Amino acid sequence: MTDLFSPLTLRGVTLKNRIGVSPMCMYSCRDDGLPTDWHLAHLVSRSVGGAGLVITEASAVVPEGRITPADVGIWSEAHIAPHARIVEAIHATGGVAGIQIAHAGRKASRQPPWGQGAADPSWVCDAPSAEAFDGFAVPHAMTEAEIGATIAAFAEAAKRSVRAGYRFIEIHGAHGYLAHQFLSPISNRRNDAWGGDFEGRTRFAREISAAVRAAIPSDVALAIRISHTDWVEGGWTTEESVELSRRVKALGVDLVDVSSGGLDAGQKITLRPGYQVPGAEAVKRGAELPVAAVGLITEPKQAQDIVTEGKADLVLLARVLLREPYWPMRAAAELGHVDALPIPPQYERGWNTLGKWTMDPEIAAPMQTL
Repeated sequence: MTDLFSPLTLRGVTLKNRIGVSPMCMYSCRDDGLPTDWHLAHLVSRSVGGAGLVITEASAVVPEGRITPADVGIWSEAHIAPHARIVEAIHATGGVAGIQIAHAGRKASRQPPWGQGAADPSWVCDAPSAEAFDGFAVPHAMTEAEIGATIAAFAEAAKRSVRAGYRFIEIHGAHGYLAHQFLSPISNRRNDAWGGDFEGRTRFAREISAAVRAAIPSDVALAIRISHTDWVEGGWTTEESVELSRRVKALGVDLVDVSSGGLDAGQKITLRPGYQVPGAEAVKRGAELPVAAVGLITEPKQAQDIVTEGKADLVLLARVLLREPYWPMRAAAELGHVDALPIPPQYERGWNTLGKWTMDPEIAAPMQTL
């Protein structure tokens, strides 16, 4: 039976389990977009903790495509070496290193969340149409030449990612960023071949998928993250997500990472555990390809059930892994799969079979006399 600790193979990449680290912006770069020691420690600790896949945060394909000036980039040759250092450490600790390549579009130019948060007025953002996101300046509507150049930038970023050693590449097409802006009729008001009907609005995402697939080796796994719904009347829908997933599957995409929302400030979401899983299940069944599920997945049995019930093939965790980097080890203990995820020998003396940290008896006994 397929469960949370079954291997998952995507092309030439095999994950040791179905637990992944979702890409999470850390806003910890200087203004050069180069990953730092913070990123190394943050990502590798989750690999040590047992995650089968560790995805580096949204890495901008061009400087102006960053959400904030403190975001990671992959737009130049200078970015390869610091990314490679992280990849090597993830692979050495048993995980598979992935990267999310991204462009924020009209949601670029923000300050890190612990800063002032205001948009930088000197930073001109690109978008499919001159439609502003709530609180942001009106973006520049991209020309066809600029659209083509951006697609090429995704392909070049993917090549650099492979040279850095990444084995899993995810295109960011969710959360109201550039590719999602093209998909949704709320943000895409174009009347040319890049807008209008479903065919036009999905062209950008489809052409990026094709360009990236052509740019990377055949054994490297390719994914795309989508928001399966805008949670807004008249926006992008789950049914459209299913059809898009069918289209990108034919272009060589191996997995769809299904999230939701982020495009419009008027979204109305009822939060509950696993609230985005139905979208993942709809894409999996409708498009017949592997999917990742995300969104308030916090407990081992909850994650296990998502996989065993066939709702998703991979569970990507975010905030729970910030709180508990060794969550996969605890899950293995609670679900009876200790053999599938051995405790690193450096940690074993302080870890019991219930998946909890304990004091080694040989150390505890002398300490009681102190």
